[in-house]
Amino acid sequence: MLDKVLIANRGEIALRILRACKELGIKTVAVHSTADRNLKHVLLADESICIGGASAMESYLNIPRIIAAAEVTNSIAIHPGYGFLAENAEFAEAVEKSGFIFVGPKADTINLMGDKVSAINAMRKAGVPCVPGSDGPLTDDEDKNKSIAKRIGYPIIVKAAGGGGGRGMRVVRKESELISAIETTQAEAGAAFGNSTVYMEKFLENPRHVEIQVLADGQGNAIHLGERDCSMQRRHQKVVEEAPAPGISEQMRNKIGDRCRRACVEINYRGAGTFEFLYENGEFYFIEMNTRIQVEHPVSEMITGVDLIKEQLRIAAGQPLSIDQSQIQIRGHAIECRINAEDPQTFIPSPGNINMFHSPGGLGVRWESHIYAGYSVPPFYDSMIGKLITYGESRDEAIARMRHALDELVIDGIKTNIPLQRSIMADENFFAGGTNIHYLEKKLGMS
Repeated sequence: MLDKVLIANRGEIALRILRACKELGIKTVAVHSTADRNLKHVLLADESICIGGASAMESYLNIPRIIAAAEVTNSIAIHPGYGFLAENAEFAEAVEKSGFIFVGPKADTINLMGDKVSAINAMRKAGVPCVPGSDGPLTDDEDKNKSIAKRIGYPIIVKAAGGGGGRGMRVVRKESELISAIETTQAEAGAAFGNSTVYMEKFLENPRHVEIQVLADGQGNAIHLGERDCSMQRRHQKVVEEAPAPGISEQMRNKIGDRCRRACVEINYRGAGTFEFLYENGEFYFIEMNTRIQVEHPVSEMITGVDLIKEQLRIAAGQPLSIDQSQIQIRGHAIECRINAEDPQTFIPSPGNINMFHSPGGLGVRWESHIYAGYSVPPFYDSMIGKLITYGESRDEAIARMRHALDELVIDGIKTNIPLQRSIMADENFFAGGTNIHYLEKKLGMS
C-alpha cells in the first residue's frame, strides 16, 4: 500500500480522501491556499503545507507548487480528487515524470478521453453506443458542414472538443443558423479551452442523463457498479443524483455496463471513471467519459457497498481489483442532494461565516462536508459546501429520508439551496421518476 499521499484538492472531497487514507493506514499531506488554512482536512492531516494565495491559479492549479510540496514532504502519490487538475493530462504526466504516482489514469488516457472527438471515436470502436454526429472535427468547408447537419437531421448541437461543465455548446435548429453557430462556438472554445476544435451531434430534445460508474486496474480487469441518474440539472450543472436510475431494468444495466467495462479494458483504463450518456426512448448515447472520481460517487457506494476511493488508492499502489463483476450486487436506492452556498432563488453565491451548523442523522443518512460552526466559506471557489446522501430499501424510502434529513440540516449565517432541494423532493414528477434534463429549468421558469 502507498505510504504517504498528498491530497491536491480542497473541501469535502479532500476530507473524503483523507478518511479513506486513514482507514488504509496511509499518511496524508494536505496542501492548501492562504484562504483555506482552517479547512477540516487541513487540520486533520498528518502534515499540511501552504502552496499559494487564495486564487486557484496561485494554488490548486499551480502544478510546480503541488509537485514541490510532494517533494519536500516525501510523498509517494498525489490524489487530485475532482475539479482543478483532476483531468489535466499535463499534470498527470508531470506527477509521473517527477517520480510520484498519480492516483488516476495515465496521461495519454486522459488526453484520449478528454478530447470529445477522440473519445467518441474510441467508444465507437469499443462498441459503446454514441449519438449520431459528424464522426470527427468540423472543417471550414461550409457546404460540407451543411451536408453533415442535413444527414444528421435538425436540430443539431455544435460542441467544443475540449469543452466541459456545460460550456462550449450551441443548439442549431435550422440551416440558416448553422455557420454562424459553428464560428461562434469555435471562437468561444478557443478562448475558454485553448482548443477551437468543434464537432456536431444530433440534439436530443428530452433526454435523461444516465451514467455508468466503472473501476479498472490497468491490468486487464474492469467492473461496472451500475448506473446513476443525474437528470435534475440547472444550466448543465447537476443538482440531484440518484442510483439506480428509475426505469432502467437489470437487463439494460448489464448490457450497457458490460460495454463500458469492455471499453475500459480496450483503452487500458486505470482507476475510477464514469461513462456519461444521454438516455432517450430506451436507448443510451455516449457523450463523454470523466476520468476521475465524481461528486456523486457516494450514491454508487451506498447501493453496492464498494468504497471507490479505497479502490482508487489500491489500484494506484499497483494492486489488482479487490472484487470482480460477480460480486457487485445492486441493493436498495440512494439519493444525493448537493448543498451549495448560494441564494436559492437567484443562485448568486453566498460566501461568509457559518454561525450555527447542525448535521442530520439517523439510519441511512450520510453527510459529506468540510463545514462546521464558525467556518467561513471563502468567495474564491465553487459554491458547493456539502452533499447530503440518503439510502433506503426502496426509492420511496430514500426520498422520505431525504425530506426529513433536509429538514434537520441547519446552516445559519449564509444562504443555501436547501429550500430548492426541499421543493425538488416534494415535486410529484420527481417522485414519479424519470424526469429529463430540462425539467428543473422549466420548473424554475428558466426555459
